[in-house]
Amino acid sequence: MTRKLLSWEALLLFILIVVVLINVSLSPFYLGLNNQINLFQLSIEKIIVALAMTLIIINAEIDLSVASVMGLSACMLAYLHNQGQPFWVAIVASLLVGALAGAFNGFWVAYVGLPSLVVTLAGLIGYRGVARILVEDESIGNFPAWFEKLGQQGFIGSVPFSLLIFFVGIVIVWIVLQRSGYGRTIYVIGNSADVARYSGVNVRRVKMSLFIISGTVSALAGVLIAARLGAVRGSTALGFELDIITMVLLGGVSIFGGSGTLTGVVLSILIILNIRNGLSLVNIPGNTQTGVIGLLLILSVLLPNWLQAAQAKWNRERHVKAAG
Repeated sequence: MTRKLLSWEALLLFILIVVVLINVSLSPFYLGLNNQINLFQLSIEKIIVALAMTLIIINAEIDLSVASVMGLSACMLAYLHNQGQPFWVAIVASLLVGALAGAFNGFWVAYVGLPSLVVTLAGLIGYRGVARILVEDESIGNFPAWFEKLGQQGFIGSVPFSLLIFFVGIVIVWIVLQRSGYGRTIYVIGNSADVARYSGVNVRRVKMSLFIISGTVSALAGVLIAARLGAVRGSTALGFELDIITMVLLGGVSIFGGSGTLTGVVLSILIILNIRNGLSLVNIPGNTQTGVIGLLLILSVLLPNWLQAAQAKWNRERHVKAAG
């Protein structure tokens, strides 16, 4: 399994190098500092949530509601600010809304036993509906200047604050997956929840905690996108779940759970960001970009299965020849 993951990561690294070389040839502006910052900044909220989604999918679950939770959190922030509440209250309430949404998802999945695909699909629709109720058809902004500066300029030179959060998130998730007992239980449950239970793991508690983490991180991303955009609508973060899930699956995390590495996910994130950036530099419209990402999502599910089947066939043929 380790050898397979390493080979997948090597393939991703090769693809990333090819994409970067193509982008360099397409535009003289690609390697510019401003473009490299924009490469991350325009999708920074997605890649932050992708870190939490990595934990969810390794655990053999999925959270389709992350983008709707992002939108709900942003709309809650805008709504409370528009109602004249202290801004720190609006931020805290927005984060709590995300945690509660994650806990709601986790309850139905971990304690009732419903499939996470069904539960979070309902959440995708329901949370987006609540967000639209909060702001109706308005675009709400006029946030404090320090808040918009936080999202658009950052406090350390031109490096956005959200990018620093992403790098800190990478370190935290790596420690969780590689250096903690909690991370080991995530993998064990992803491989077999029954085996985990027989081993004394509290499967329900772990799954519940993962969905709360997913909801809270999504809410944080919603606050960050409000800061970056400077205004919020009911459609904020609409459709972001496609990119987020693609980043994780393309990174080699099995849709069936139990396997995957953070290194693969980070390489996948870089590939997708560079593909979108390259398409933007040559004026490819957003709908076409979304179609390309959708194709990558399909390939990220099919290609590992094809490679595994081809490897199994090759191993069988080798054993037959050796026996003959």
